[in-house]
Amino acid sequence: MIYPAMDMDSASSVVLQTLTQATSQDTAVLKPAEEQLRQWETQPGFYSVLLNIFNNHMLDVNVRWLAVLYFKNGIDRYWRRVAPHALSEEEKTSLRAGLITNFNEPVNQVSTQIAVLIAKVARLDCPRQWPELIPILLESVKGQDGLQQHRALLTFYHVTKTLASKRLAQDRRLFQDLASGIYSFACSLWSHHTDCFLQQIYATDEVAALSSLERTLLSLKVLRKLTVHGFQEPQQNMEVMGFLNAVFERLKQFLECSRQVGPDKTCREKLEKTIILYTKVLLDFLESHPCAFIPLIQRSLEFAVSYVFTPAGEGVTFERFIVQCMNLIKMIVKNDAYKPAKNIEDSKPESLEAHKIKTAFFTHPTLTEIGRRLVSHYFLLTEEELAMWEEDPESFAVEETGGDSWKYSLRPCTEVLFLDIFHNYSQTLTPVLLEMVQNLQGPTNVEDHVQLLMKDAVYNAVGLAAYELFDNVDFDQWFKNQLLGELQVSHHRYKLIRRRVIWLIGQWISVKFKSDLRPLLYEVILSLMQDPDLVVRIETATTLKLNILPILILFLRHKQFLPYLESIFGLLFQLLQQVTECDTKMQVLHVISCVIERVNIQIRPYVGCLVQYLPLLWKQSEEHNMLRCAILTTLIHLVQGLGAESKNLYPFLLPVIQLSTDVSQPPHVYLLEDGLELWLVTLENNPAITPELLRIFQNMSALLELSSENLRTCFQIVNAYIYLSATEFLQNYAESLCRSFCDLLKDITNEGQVQVLKVVEIALKVSPILGAHMFQPLLPAVFRGIVDGERYPVVMSTYLGIMGRVLLQNSSFFSSLLTQMASECNQEIDQLLGSVIEMWVDRMDNITQPERRKLSSLALLSLLPSDNSVIQDKFCGIINICVEALHDVMTEEPETGTFKDCMLMSHFEEPKLSDDEEPPTEQDKRKKLLALEDPVHSVSLQQFVYEKLKAQQALMGDQGFGVLMETVDTELVRQLQEFLRGL
Repeated sequence: MIYPAMDMDSASSVVLQTLTQATSQDTAVLKPAEEQLRQWETQPGFYSVLLNIFNNHMLDVNVRWLAVLYFKNGIDRYWRRVAPHALSEEEKTSLRAGLITNFNEPVNQVSTQIAVLIAKVARLDCPRQWPELIPILLESVKGQDGLQQHRALLTFYHVTKTLASKRLAQDRRLFQDLASGIYSFACSLWSHHTDCFLQQIYATDEVAALSSLERTLLSLKVLRKLTVHGFQEPQQNMEVMGFLNAVFERLKQFLECSRQVGPDKTCREKLEKTIILYTKVLLDFLESHPCAFIPLIQRSLEFAVSYVFTPAGEGVTFERFIVQCMNLIKMIVKNDAYKPAKNIEDSKPESLEAHKIKTAFFTHPTLTEIGRRLVSHYFLLTEEELAMWEEDPESFAVEETGGDSWKYSLRPCTEVLFLDIFHNYSQTLTPVLLEMVQNLQGPTNVEDHVQLLMKDAVYNAVGLAAYELFDNVDFDQWFKNQLLGELQVSHHRYKLIRRRVIWLIGQWISVKFKSDLRPLLYEVILSLMQDPDLVVRIETATTLKLNILPILILFLRHKQFLPYLESIFGLLFQLLQQVTECDTKMQVLHVISCVIERVNIQIRPYVGCLVQYLPLLWKQSEEHNMLRCAILTTLIHLVQGLGAESKNLYPFLLPVIQLSTDVSQPPHVYLLEDGLELWLVTLENNPAITPELLRIFQNMSALLELSSENLRTCFQIVNAYIYLSATEFLQNYAESLCRSFCDLLKDITNEGQVQVLKVVEIALKVSPILGAHMFQPLLPAVFRGIVDGERYPVVMSTYLGIMGRVLLQNSSFFSSLLTQMASECNQEIDQLLGSVIEMWVDRMDNITQPERRKLSSLALLSLLPSDNSVIQDKFCGIINICVEALHDVMTEEPETGTFKDCMLMSHFEEPKLSDDEEPPTEQDKRKKLLALEDPVHSVSLQQFVYEKLKAQQALMGDQGFGVLMETVDTELVRQLQEFLRGL
């Protein structure tokens, strides 16, 4: 109990008082009350007290509401037997009984929450621990008390909905058993309430009608779940198919009834909701049981087409209903289960039957009428849309129509239906559309508003069906002879056509558009970017980004485009300043980013204004994180385009990176990914480190702690700092970086481990002495990994790469590490060195990169000359590795027959770039200069082998060296001599 010696009444009053305090607006009262309730959540008896409180209708509704919410949250956390602090079985039994003693909650919102709460318990306990739930609900639904009947029906719906959502096979079987047991009752209940509603509405008894309609809606919701999820083969159940056929009759009755119920009547909204629910029953059933739906195809098509494409729908249809009907047609037309296989013999009988029904329905006249009506009626811009164009052009221009919007919005829905029908029946519909185009040849009279709207609609259809019309439209001729002329008409009413034509060109450019027409197109863009109408300017910019730039990617640095770059970029920048809405600014910024990305360094002369404007826009967009993401993307492309010149942006750029990558700042949730990308390209294009750029790295340790999907970019940033200024960077940050890496390596995938170790490897490559000193704490684990024979090849290869760098370029450090490890392992130094060499030779095949293979042979050769017996003992293995590496890196000169090391680099050359190649970044140049000093690229392996063998021979004398060489396989010796010929 809440207090050990407290009875139920006392506990109730304590909890009631605390709940009352928890509804307070005063945080000083609210916070302690919430804390107290949180502590009681795990106390036995707490939920029984909550049940008593929310069942007491005399109490304040806010307190009761809160009691229900705490009870509901408790089910999620403590109802399952396996949960920590789980409720006892006795208390759960008592609570289940208390929840269904009466269904008489007077407040609608509270009754809904209680219904959801009962459904949550049912999901876990019904039917096994709670077999009485469904019978009691059915009994209460039959009762005469209006309130009780409604509340029980509401609960019945939520329970059915929850049980239907369970997906395990066993749970589905249980739900199917339940469905077959209660389906008849659910049908008669729905039928009864529907009849009552229709009688009452025609008798103009509005109050009673509204009550019956509410019950019709709830019982139909139950039937929807039972019908869609309650039967494995619903087509074999007469009642299910009977109900689905009745849906069409009821839909007609309800649509006719809507003539009676004016838009101002109280039950109008609920009536439309019910009509939509009927269509959802059909759509859900079609999606879940396409084969069982086949007997309903004919009726569905007749119903939907008659209401949407004939006068039958006039005066009764409304937008959401039209959308649902169109989706029904679309799903039948597009359904793969209704299409025969390419080879008719392989088709299923059901597919052939469905195809036959569709073919019989979609006759030439029917398709022609549907095609015409879609274009000439549904594609027309509405009065509301035209008003929006005038009053709020930005919202009109950037209205979202992508994704799943076709499921809910009329315009995208009609366009998607048109595309699907055109695709499936293009032979019939192509001549229809071409005839509509033919009828609109030449400029349209600006006074003829209807014809302007019709031309807009027809051009929209031609753009949508571009791929289907490929063989039937000579777009190049049409562009020159008709569309260009349309764009010359500057009258303000003709803006509809100017906007549509540039969109249309965008749709066709990837289908059919000659390259020698491009200069004309650039002229068109220039002209339209200066159009007096804002919507036309935004549409031109959007088309430029979505359709024209991607197609012209190969031509953007071409002479054809460059003369227009300055003007187009300037006009885009003007547009960015002219628009005021965040969404529009984002859209225009994306276009600008796209241009910068495509032309790269060619943009440098033209970005001055943009560079000055972005700080102001960043400041203005403090509340709009998505706009800030667009600014970050623009900055990424800008830095790449400016290269080393981007250092002039640092006063603005570095604070932006600082904020975007600081996990203690709330905006990082939105900005982090783009912020890290910007940080990386800033470093890659930076000519020389600055104190401010170095300081930003303070953000990194928190980012590494996150271990998120951005970890790879974080490692790239660390590497970029090492390449940029290893000494300063490592002296400032190596210690904290080392700590972060040690923490990461405790719990990271093999791939993550390789990423961490690559940072260490790069540090050793750039600064062998400082790198080894700074990352000293990580190196014993690498040493142990080699000795133990790390199983994962890529990790082992990285271990050997690191140890190769240390051995070759910092031999004194290697000696001290060997001494340290020998003492830790209680081994002789020579014995341990022997183990390392043996494992290195054995696992050389794990190393796939030629650079690392050469590094390994240079590192092991650096142990020579030596009189150490262990090294001499492993001489054969060392020579084996050297010969393998020589095969990797040596190429034969055809003229002289001698070999040369192909990895040698003698001097740094600025590469000659072709027009479509990216120039090297500052980091690329740093890597190139570093490579010139790297033994892998500056030491000839052939020469090194020769000198080391000569030195070993001098140390041991000819006879001793001869004995040593005899330990090597004769074929290997022959190959070695071949490589060393001429030295």
